[in-house]
Amino acid sequence: MSTIQKTVDVRVPVSTAYNQWTQFEEFPHFMDGVESITQRDDKNLHWQVNVGGVEREFDAEITEQHPDERVAWRSIEGPDHAGVVTFHRLSEDETRVSLQLEWDPDGFVEKAGSLLQFDDRQVAGDLKRFKRFIESRGTETGGWRGDIDRAPDATGR
Repeated sequence: MSTIQKTVDVRVPVSTAYNQWTQFEEFPHFMDGVESITQRDDKNLHWQVNVGGVEREFDAEITEQHPDERVAWRSIEGPDHAGVVTFHRLSEDETRVSLQLEWDPDGFVEKAGSLLQFDDRQVAGDLKRFKRFIESRGTETGGWRGDIDRAPDATGR
């Protein structure tokens, strides 16, 4: 399992950064390799990606979401991955966006890319593009302010 952690500071209020991140179908505008995302309902997404010439389709579910704080997800079909993005208010008009992604590279190309840290650079580039996207707009393209609580684990926590 490969773990990537990256952070970017954006010059917009926390609610603007968070609202934009909830617009999953807009991800192809700033995430290189994401061809499309279809949001099926509040919790379920279908992704189509092409990274390094490797095409993948998979379903993911939002496992936790709290306005202006965090969005967490995990794959439910396809490549094994999970992640969380958190939003931290630095000032009235500046927000820190922190992303942690865990994924299991599959096949020679993905494993080699992970060893060479291409995945790490990909995520860093995506966050930089998110920064340019949201700062150039100054406002979000939409937003979903619903709350999704994390399901208890097997121990009931």
